[in-house]
Amino acid sequence: VVYEIDTVVPTSASDIFSIDANTGDIKLKGTLDFESVTLYELHVTAKDKGAPPLSGHCNVELEVLDVND
Repeated sequence: VVYEIDTVVPTSASDIFSIDANTGDIKLKGTLDFESVTLYELHVTAKDKGAPPLSGHCNVELEVLDVND
């Protein structure tokens, strides 16, 4: 199975997240700021290597909490 992030909402945050294609682990590549965006939505697809390939998808929602106030 191969995992990939199809889209990120908001699109300006597409460079902040990465996914391990083999395990599906999602990691941050940048920082999150509660004052600019409080909710991110990632659309993730998983495809197998069959012929024809089968795929599934899910939405991952990430809510940023303001812990310093």
